[in-house]
Order: sequence, then C-alpha cells, then structure tokens
Amino acid sequence: MKDVTQLTEGWSLSHDGARLAARVPGCVHTDLLAASVIPDPFLGTNENDIAWAGRRSWTYTHPFGTAGALAGEHERTDLVFEGLDTAARVTLGGRELGSTRNMHRSYRFDVTGLDGELRVEFASAYDEAAAVREAVGERPNVYPEPFQYIRKMASSFGWDWGPTVVTAGMWRPVRLEHWSTARIARVRPLVTVDGGAGRVELRIDLERTARGTDRPLVAHATVAGTEARADVRGDAVTLVLDVPDVRLWWPRGYGEQPLYDVDLTLLSDGSALDSWHRRAGFRTVELDHSADEHGTGFTFVVNGERVFVRGVNWIPDDVLPSRITPERYRTRLTQAADANIDLIRIWGGGIYEDEAFYDACDELGLMVWQDFLFACSAYPEEQPLRGEIEAEARENVVRLMPHPSLVVWNGNNENLWGFRDWEWEDKLAGDSWGEGYYLGLLPRVVAELDPTRPYTAGSPWSGSWDHHPNDPDHGTYHSWEVWNRQDYTEYRANVPRFVSEFGWQAPPAMATLRRALPGEELAPDSPGMLHHQKAEDGNGKLNRGVARHFALPEGDFDRWHYLTQVVQARAVATGIEHWRANWPRCAGTIVWQLNDCWPVSSWSAVDGDGRLKPLHHELRRVYADRLLTLQPGAEGPELVLANQGAEPWTTTVTLRLMRTDGTLAARVPLGLTAPPREVLRLPVPPEAVPATGSAKEYLVADADELRAVHLPVRDQEFDYPEPRYEITVQTVGGDRDTVDVTVTARTLVRDLLLQADRIAPDASADRGLTTLLPGERTTIRVHGAGGAGANTVRAALFCVEPA
Repeated sequence: MKDVTQLTEGWSLSHDGARLAARVPGCVHTDLLAASVIPDPFLGTNENDIAWAGRRSWTYTHPFGTAGALAGEHERTDLVFEGLDTAARVTLGGRELGSTRNMHRSYRFDVTGLDGELRVEFASAYDEAAAVREAVGERPNVYPEPFQYIRKMASSFGWDWGPTVVTAGMWRPVRLEHWSTARIARVRPLVTVDGGAGRVELRIDLERTARGTDRPLVAHATVAGTEARADVRGDAVTLVLDVPDVRLWWPRGYGEQPLYDVDLTLLSDGSALDSWHRRAGFRTVELDHSADEHGTGFTFVVNGERVFVRGVNWIPDDVLPSRITPERYRTRLTQAADANIDLIRIWGGGIYEDEAFYDACDELGLMVWQDFLFACSAYPEEQPLRGEIEAEARENVVRLMPHPSLVVWNGNNENLWGFRDWEWEDKLAGDSWGEGYYLGLLPRVVAELDPTRPYTAGSPWSGSWDHHPNDPDHGTYHSWEVWNRQDYTEYRANVPRFVSEFGWQAPPAMATLRRALPGEELAPDSPGMLHHQKAEDGNGKLNRGVARHFALPEGDFDRWHYLTQVVQARAVATGIEHWRANWPRCAGTIVWQLNDCWPVSSWSAVDGDGRLKPLHHELRRVYADRLLTLQPGAEGPELVLANQGAEPWTTTVTLRLMRTDGTLAARVPLGLTAPPREVLRLPVPPEAVPATGSAKEYLVADADELRAVHLPVRDQEFDYPEPRYEITVQTVGGDRDTVDVTVTARTLVRDLLLQADRIAPDASADRGLTTLLPGERTTIRVHGAGGAGANTVRAALFCVEPA
C-alpha cells in the first residue's frame, strides 16, 4: 500500500543570514510573525511597515535526508506540493527538480533515490509579474498592482476591502508519497441521477512504475452497497456504479443533504496498492436562460425545483490563507447558514478553497457558485499564462466535482463588463484580454471534464454580446451605482433577472476596532480608521448614505458607528425585499459580502474578527422562507408575502396605522394565504395608508412574529418622539455568563440595537435591529455578558432619535 509522510516539521526560512523556524503549511509572513520579525499587519498601520516582505525573494530549506525512511520499501518516491505561492525553484541535493509559477495548482516531483538538502526558492511575486508583463505587454487593470500577470491570489495585492500583503511560501501541505507498481493519479467522478436511480461513473487514470508497466491490476469501487470491479491492463479504466433508490441532495430549505461514501481501491494480486475516497450527493442542477417578455432569465433549477437564490459572496477569510483551518471554515459557513443563506459565491480574486470548505457546504446544504480565478482586469492569453491557466482549470474542476454543493462554474468577475465599460478596448488595441478564456477555453474544459454542471461566462454577463454585459434584463447583474452614487431606495428602480453583486458598507464591531486600533481615539477620519477603509471615497459614501436619512453626527463616533450599521442593514434589506417581491422575474440575490480577510470597514455581514454586524441578523430576516414586507406601489404602499417554503403560508396580517404620539388611527386584520414558492402582493387598504407626506403617521404590518414598517417620509423628516424605554437584566438559570435583557418601550422605539461587544469583547446578542411600538417589550439574550448590570447594558443600547 502507498505510504505517505507529511513534511510539516523541520523547515527553515532564511532571513538576513539566519535560519528561522518555519511551519508548513504557512507563508513568509506567518513565519516572520512567529519569530517577532514583523508586527501584526492587521493592527494600526502596520501593513505599511511589512510591505518589504512581499518584494523580496525567500528560501525555505529542509534536511530531506531524514524524511525518506520509507523509500527503501517502495519502487518510487514522489515529493508532492499541494500549493506553492507562487514563483518557485525546487532543488534537492543541488539538483533542480523543477520550477513553478502558479499558486492555484499542485506539483509532483519524482525524487526516488535522491537525498540532500531540499530547497524551495521563492522569487518576489512582483519580479515574476514584471517578467511576464515584459513578455506579453501591458494590460489595463482596476488597481495599480500587477495581479493579472501572475497566477496568484489577486487580493494579495490589496482590494477595496483588503490590505496589500503579498505572500510567498508553501501555503498548502507538502508530503512524500512512497509507492510501488502503480498509483491512482486522477479520478473523475461523474455523478448523475435519473428518477430515483443514481449513477456514479469513475473515470480513473493510473501511473505505473517501470516494473509495473505490464502488471495486471484490478480497480474495485463501492457506493451505497453497490460494487463495481474491472481489470486494468493500461493506464486508464472506467467503473460504473448504478445505485437504486437514492435520496436526493437538496439545498438547505428544500430538503435534506444525504451524502454517500464512494471508495475506490487499486489492487495487484489481491493486495491494495492505493485508495481514493470521496463523498457524493445525487442531484440535478441546471440554469434556465429562457427568454420571456422581460428579457433573458437566469434561474437555478435543482432537482426540477426552481429556486430563488439567497446568496452571499465569499472572499478569502484571511489575507494569509494558510491560517484558515477547517474549524474556521465551519464557523463562518455555519454563520451563513444561520442567516438563512443557501448559496455561497466564491469570488474570482481569491482562491479555490480547501476541501474542508466544500465538505462543510455539502453538509450544510449551501450551494457553491465557483468563479474561475479572474477578477477586474484584462488577462493576457499568451504563454506562459495560457498553459498555466488551462492546467489550473483542469486540476480544480476534477478536484471539486465530487461535491454536490457545487452548482455552477463562472468564468470571471467583471472582466466582460470591464472590456465594454471601463475604457479597456482602446487601451488594448487588439491585444488579448481574457475573452478567449471565458468564451473558449474554460467552457470547453467544463464541458469535457464536468458536463453535469452549468457554466456561465462571467458575472455579470447577459449571455451574449447582443446585450450589454451588465444589462439588468438579461442574465446576471451587478448593482453598484446605488452604493457609489445614489440612495439605497434606488434599488427599487429596476428588477434584474439575477443580482449577483450588490452591497453597502459599515465599519466592523466596536470590539474589533478597539483590538485593531489600540490606543486610538476613534473617529471616522482618525488615522487607523482611514487606513482600515480601503474603498475609494469609502467614508464619503458612508456619510452620504447616513445623511440622506439621518442627521449626520458631528463629533459623536458612537452615534456615527450605530447609524452606519443601521443604514447598511436597511440598504441590503431594501434591495432583497424588493427583488424577492418580484419573484420569479428576479431569481436571486448574492449580497456582497459575507466575510472579511482582516479588520476593515467593508460590505461584510461578519467582520474580520468574526463578529456579526446587524446586517447578519437582517439577512436572517429577509432570507427566511417567509418574508413580510411593505413595498411602494403606483397607488400607494403594497403588502407582500413572499413564501419560499414548501407549504402554503396561511396567516392573519394585522395592519395598524399609528400616530407618533402613540395612538392608533386604524387597525385592519387580513386573512391571507401565500402559496408555496410564490409571492402574494396586494394593495394596503386605504383606511390603513398614512397620509402622503405625513411626518406623524406610519404603517405597521405584523404576522407570525414578523414585522414590516412603512414611513411616508424619510427618517430625518419624520416626527420621531424622544425614545423612552425601560430595561431589566436577568441571569439565565445557572449560567452566569448569559443574561436576558428585557426592553419595554414607552414610545415608538425604532431600530433598537444592543451592541453586545460593548459590554464584553466576546459577548454576542441573539438579534439585531428591532422596532417596538409603545407598550411592547422584547427580550434579547446575551451570551458572554456575565455580571453586566443595567447601566452597562443601557450604554450598549442604541435606537433612532429625533433629528
């Protein structure tokens, strides 16, 4: 049987004549941090002080002679690098094994019989990119960094939410594989289902030693009690396993996620030489691009069920991706599932994530939209990049295709749009820019290797050059004009077929800011805050977003922080409520973004320290199966019940026309039923509609513990009463660390928010923004707040106040 030796320990990193202890997986920055050579780049403005590390070459060494103890028992020893970041030269005992120039693929070298010192010499990513740029010529880019010339995580070079931390190192595991006769080189599993019957077709490629060339072998596979066996004479064989009565894998909210173990063993004379194991799920997935009176659709259909996608965009969870553990993946993806999210889009400026990411998605029912790794730039199609890109695509398509959660391959992020709208065409003057990848190479690779999944050329993409790439009436759409230039109410101006990016910024939690900016007197424009705001005019857009609805606080950072959180949550909710109300014309939204890679003001719902912003709680509400919302209509407000559940939603909606003095002007109960997977929309009865332009009336709709509020004017024009409420704090049972905070309103209390991390850095509340009418109460459970008294809790409570 093949033996594997992990090369985790024993590595050294050369630095200024010394050898520092190094860990693999890891990178230069993690090793320099461990040796106290550099400060934490996430704190203050330290990012500037460590920039030199990304511009140097680095060498890792390992005393390889002690690592080959098992080699004598086998015919062959391979040295396998699962990920080298990025341009590296590998030598063993002074003999060059090879060179690499791609972070996104693995490398294998035959080291049979070799010994001596193992050296991995990394060139500066900037030097590698400069050499490629010199060879292929200049290409336009949205950022002044050379990421389109090197197959490396583009966001290493910074983004409008990320720091510039240009890494180098062995960011994924390194191992020795000792084997004899033959090994399993590649398995391409095609998993299909027809009716109640499933099929697993394993297309297997082998590699043989010289002595194993003519040896008869046997491939044996099992899944769900079904077996298949075949004699192998050459280097390839196909096994087909038909599985009756399979249970279907469903996205969360539509059914369960059964997974089946698929095991393959390669044998010689009855003895196992190698094995392969994955889990499979049986489901069908397609994209419906049908034309209709509105344009061209973009609707996911899973197991025959049309799905309104409730998605979020994902960026690398750490700018030093070797630090992301399986436990961290699980935590972050569970946070997504807790917000009723059912799809994660892996954005094209990051990485193909570790297996642990996709395993968690398989189990949690989170569909995965996988970008190929191209973002916001014109990419040369000449060598040496073209060959690397094809090899990278082929490896990762095969690596990821066992996962039922993976539902679509996407060619790029915003590059087709960029060619049309970002003044690239004249600058390119006929040079290649990536179109051949997105409309040629990549769809061919997917069709050849993974025909069970759809491919789309880009995000956004209208389906052909017959329409503008970001036409809301055709295909996928990115909505960024609203954040950049408009009020969030402008999300209601159109009904795109599928919104694959939109979002609004807010700062991270206060505890995150205090950790990241130690000792700083916080202000929107304080040095650390500005350094941790990477978006162009980011604070200006934040301030304008607040000022359109509220009085912009002057000199009150706490108030500013609260209002930016409110506006972020409201903005995203406004878009989703409008687009969900227009299902099936609009078939999904993917919010930018779920997570952060460091502590930063950004569009995320979970900040760089893993704390939940109010946006996360708002996503849980607007992405729930049942959504109650009030939408503006041509003749006045409309009541919308969006039911994504499998059962009819029969309820009584209570409409109340309220006055700001706390009195009730009208009460209208409505018995309604929203059919499964459908939207019910009807006008609000006239007696419940506030007077046009009234600053003293508002409409409230309630049903099944859901609430929607409609004001006829903006908040700054509304006659809010001075908020009055009472609080009590009570320890929960014997758990001294958990308290219940009960708030009783004596007036209208709009968007009440308990920022639990202000009580204690690790404290968390079970809800976000809450609106209470006079006399109502709510209880907020807070974990990690043991010993907190009423005064401490009150200081962490915020709500909307009169202008």
